[in-house]
Amino acid sequence: MGHQRRDISFVNDGDTCRGWFYLPDGVKPAPVVVMAHGFSAERTFRLPAYAEKFADAGLAVLLFDYRNFGDSDGEPRFLVDPARHVEDWQQAVAYARSLPEVDNDRIALWGSSFSGGHVITIAAEDPDIKALVAQVPYVGGIEVELSFMNTLKAAMSIIGDKIAALFGGAVTVPIVGPEGSFACMASSEAMQFLDIVDDGSAWNNRVPARALVTLGDYQPGDVADQVTCPALVVVGETDETTPPDLARAAASRMPKAEVTAFDAGHFEVYMPPLFEDVVGQQARFLLKHLAA
Repeated sequence: MGHQRRDISFVNDGDTCRGWFYLPDGVKPAPVVVMAHGFSAERTFRLPAYAEKFADAGLAVLLFDYRNFGDSDGEPRFLVDPARHVEDWQQAVAYARSLPEVDNDRIALWGSSFSGGHVITIAAEDPDIKALVAQVPYVGGIEVELSFMNTLKAAMSIIGDKIAALFGGAVTVPIVGPEGSFACMASSEAMQFLDIVDDGSAWNNRVPARALVTLGDYQPGDVADQVTCPALVVVGETDETTPPDLARAAASRMPKAEVTAFDAGHFEVYMPPLFEDVVGQQARFLLKHLAA
């Protein structure tokens, strides 16, 4: 089955979020999957590959960038704020439901890594969501040990960023870095994030330091028991970024969750050779639970 893609946009608190809407050929009204990127990524970072597979399977897809990311408006750039992300998700779901080509009774959510936590949060609040896929999800509960020097760097960066924010600016820190370095994610696995960065993107490996505070406060797993829709939780058995035991624990609290596991780290599920198997399982799950 083929599909068509068009640009879409919606407004949240004065800023425009932009994205793409994929519509499968000959399916109206179509069930729709709402998708967005992870921690400090963009929608172009491997997510179109998933959207195209879903659309060719007969599912409409709405894929968007949060405010401050990608093609969307908002300053400072690359601002990671879970509360703002969730607000953007809520607006995206409302926008998807308003589209004339969409069956607004058949809405699913797809998130990966940080947005894997967002879909849990949204589904816990919205009982009309029909299904969700949480791929290598961030569910909270992660404890990070920093060296004295990195702790000092973090404290100084956060203080500086809070002051800069008063004037509309930001003090930034690295998103990913090698083991032992000062970054939001510092490990050899974290460096694999660079493999999914789109070559045409203006993305920068920096994020306002306030993200270091909001990360610890955000615990999507705490509301997992309020998710009543069918959920597919995808874990990587060797994932060091979002450990599989935490994702499994969150899934165990969802009444209708199932877990599928791969012998992979956090970023391997996005790429060949595993990608076809991963996306195939997700498409079958979504088609099953979004059937008319």
